[in-house]
Amino acid sequence: MEISDRSYSILIADDDEDDFTLIAEALKASGSENPVNWVRDGEELMDFLNSTYGSNNSDKKKPSIIILDLNLPKKDGREALKDIRSNPKLKHIPVVILTTSRANSDIQQVYELGANSFIQKPFKYADFSLTMENFFKYWICTVKLPS
Repeated sequence: MEISDRSYSILIADDDEDDFTLIAEALKASGSENPVNWVRDGEELMDFLNSTYGSNNSDKKKPSIIILDLNLPKKDGREALKDIRSNPKLKHIPVVILTTSRANSDIQQVYELGANSFIQKPFKYADFSLTMENFFKYWICTVKLPS
């Protein structure tokens, strides 16, 4: 699979360490060799983004894309998405919702808030791996992400 020659970084916002590990491993198995950062709650997500985009000399890699769970502690994914989309320095970052929710109201709401995609977390490992492979093929190999 051909990967864009542009460097990219993925930021995962998920409070479940097992889910983070599954996502990161599935991305690596799909061919991703670029940085994956992890934050555990919505406040940590916003702190990471604000510190990264608040300084030209940040030692953190600016994320090319955010994978966001809806059910985060301190500040849930909906609130974080709203904050990202209302910040001129952050609103260009694609945000993909990856959650266990199946609720049509959640799907509707996050698209209204500016999410770029909504993916339900599969329960079986093989399905999860395939979902992340498809995510990688589309978001990293096919789509041109903003620099």
